[in-house]
Amino acid sequence: MRFLTRSLVALLLAACSVAALGYAGYTLFSAIQDRNEATGRPATGRERVFTVRAVPVTPAEISPTLSAFGEVRTQRALELRAPVGGRVLEVAQGFEDGAEVTEGQLLFRIDPADAISALALAQSDLSRAQAELRDAERALSLAAEDVDAAQAQYDLRERALIRRQGLAERGVATEAALEEAELALSSARQAVVGRRQAQAQADARADQARTALERQRISVNEAQRRLDDTRVHASFTGTLADVNIVEGRIVNTSEQLARIIDPAALEVSVRLSTAQYLRLLNDDGALRDAGAEIALEVAGFEITSPGRVLRASATVEQGQSGRRLFVELNAPRGFRPGDFVTVRLQEPALQNVALLPASAVNAAGNVLVINDDNRLTAMPVSVLRRQGDDVIIRADGLAGREVVREVTPNLGTGIQVSPRRESADGGPLPEAAEMVTLDASHRARLIAQVEGNSRMPEQIRARLLAQLSQDQVPAQMIERIENTGAGQGGAGQGGGPMRGG
Repeated sequence: MRFLTRSLVALLLAACSVAALGYAGYTLFSAIQDRNEATGRPATGRERVFTVRAVPVTPAEISPTLSAFGEVRTQRALELRAPVGGRVLEVAQGFEDGAEVTEGQLLFRIDPADAISALALAQSDLSRAQAELRDAERALSLAAEDVDAAQAQYDLRERALIRRQGLAERGVATEAALEEAELALSSARQAVVGRRQAQAQADARADQARTALERQRISVNEAQRRLDDTRVHASFTGTLADVNIVEGRIVNTSEQLARIIDPAALEVSVRLSTAQYLRLLNDDGALRDAGAEIALEVAGFEITSPGRVLRASATVEQGQSGRRLFVELNAPRGFRPGDFVTVRLQEPALQNVALLPASAVNAAGNVLVINDDNRLTAMPVSVLRRQGDDVIIRADGLAGREVVREVTPNLGTGIQVSPRRESADGGPLPEAAEMVTLDASHRARLIAQVEGNSRMPEQIRARLLAQLSQDQVPAQMIERIENTGAGQGGAGQGGGPMRGG
């Protein structure tokens, strides 16, 4: 009996082993068959979705800013040169680079000895010319008297001749007496002519004396001016620069010794391209009265000043291109001639344009627009201006749509994306608050809870009650009111007043 039991158990175990082996073989055969059948079908995978930063296109009126570099120049400067040569006797205290001088201040003085001597000689020559004029005028007066006397004698001889002719006609006078009277009249006429010639010579001498006197007066004035030029004064209030003078130095005439610069009269010379220059012209071809901003970067800080476009250069320098503009500084505090500054000019406003990051436009001039199904579509745009990291484009056909902020090589038409919406300046767009419509009982309960909170400030209480009186109330505010007043019958928890949402 025991043998039969063991035989049955062995047979059962053998059957189980055979069944297990058969099942394993079937499983292996099925797997191989499935793999062979799968080699003829293409493998399918899930589509990749890219996360992109999206920015809305908002049409607006934008005034482009034209940026260029320029150099600060002075509008008013004076070169201090030595009017006369000589030794420098005196220099004003503090006469050095960067020092401030006031209008009329004595700057330096040159040895006036030579100028004083020249003035004395000129004054002596003037006195001699005055004496010569007096002598010539007296001679002219005497010559006039001589002419009058000769003319009187001529008249007398003429009357005597007439009388003799009458006597000769009556047979009383002889021919010899008549001839004698005629000879006397001729001599008197010759005397008158001689006296008039002497008078003319005296008149010419007087004119020469007057001319010489005027010349001597001019010489005296010139000598006085040279004497005054030995003392040099400031013509206007300003700052000294390029000082090159010391006491005791011998200077030459017209030698430059310093410069005075007016720090309140500055302008900027800026060069623009021809295209940029044309954008600043009006319909008549004249420069617009455009405003400007001048900026100077100093140790990480920026000094700015408002300005105004003054004029444009009349010619183009040899070897240069574009146009040169001159911009006035309205607040030149902190600026100095020679500073290299940035000039920002305001162009005329553009209509129906949008401001986008420059990275939103690819090399082909397209932007990637996000469709309603979050797939991308490439659209060409017209770039009007480039301003730093931004561009101004025409907003035709893009108003209200969203574009990819940063175009990468992985993105293109038909790609599915997950947009992360941002504003034009890169900040996240604020999410719209969820609004809830309250029934009368719920509204009354919330109002009672707010009014019953004795620790709530009156300002916050009034704002919450005003919001609760609206048709729709923010869900976040309802949640905060209910959470704050739970368990305390409308009183704020946590030992402090509830703040309204």
